[in-house]
Formats: sequence, C-alpha cells, structure tokens
Amino acid sequence: MFYAYGFETVGVVVSDLYFVDPHPEPGQEGAERGVRLELRLFERGSLKGSIYSARPIEVDRPLWRVDLLESAAGPAGSFDRTHHHPRFQGWEPGARVFDEKLSADPLGWLAERLCDLDGVLAEAGAAREDAGATDAAALRRAVPEIMDGVSRLLAGVRAGELGRQPAGDEPVTDARVSWL
Repeated sequence: MFYAYGFETVGVVVSDLYFVDPHPEPGQEGAERGVRLELRLFERGSLKGSIYSARPIEVDRPLWRVDLLESAAGPAGSFDRTHHHPRFQGWEPGARVFDEKLSADPLGWLAERLCDLDGVLAEAGAAREDAGATDAAALRRAVPEIMDGVSRLLAGVRAGELGRQPAGDEPVTDARVSWL
C-alpha cells in the first residue's frame, strides 16, 4: 500500500515494506517488516491536453527517510530495527542512524520531526529553497493525517496483511517488497 501527501514543492510518501538484505549490517541479519516514510521533492507537470486534462505529477528524489521496522522473526511492535536516514546522496540513502528518542517513541518522534520541515531540510543538507514557501505550514497541518496513515499501515503489517514476504516455497535471501 502507498500513500502520498503533496504540498507546494515537497511531499511525504509512505508505504509498507518487507525487506531482506543479502549484506546486512552486523546485528541486522534476517528479514525486516514495517513502514517506510520519505520526504521527497514533488513536481507538477504541464497539462497534456485541455485545462480539464489530468496533470502529470512527478514524485522525485528523496531528501530524508524514516524506517519504522522490526525483525520479521521478532515480536510485533518491537521496533527493534527502527532507524532513519537523515541524508541522501542522489537516490542512495546514507547509513542507518539509530536514535534513542526514535526507538523510545517512534510515532511521537516522527510527528515531531515532520512538524519541523526546516530542521529536517537542514539535517538532510538540503537548501531551504528546495521547499516552497507554504510547505512547512501545510506539512504541519497534515501531520495528524499522515500519522493516521502510518498507524494504519503499521496495523496492517502487524495483522499480517501488509509488509509480507514474497509468495512461494523457496527461501527468500534477497527481497524488497514495497513501493518505496
């Protein structure tokens, strides 16, 4: 499942995720499941027909990512793999950053960070000009709706409806099942 919240220039995309990394960091072996949220640049395309035509929308490169993940073999709700990627180099995320506040209260930490677009952009090494003049206020107003979407996705993952491994009888050694 995939949610997108677009503002003037930036937006937030959220999806469930099932992930098996064939080259994990020590202590991060095994499958992960959960929810991924990214702050992305958005672009409105030119109309392709009349004033009534559908508008192309480009969800462009990521600026910042939060992974509310847990070990697929562990207890639901553990958030034992929850981390964030404060910076990207083009499309590639930087290293996983584990934060005690994020681990202690993942949803509260995420909501707080989304309310501080200027701080997130600074942490990401992005220019304030990357965001539109109204993006920070619009994002702050949308935080309750975004967090509701994140909570619904997490509930779906925990219920086994989302964030599932690929179907089949073969063992999974490399997988990324997600929009993001």
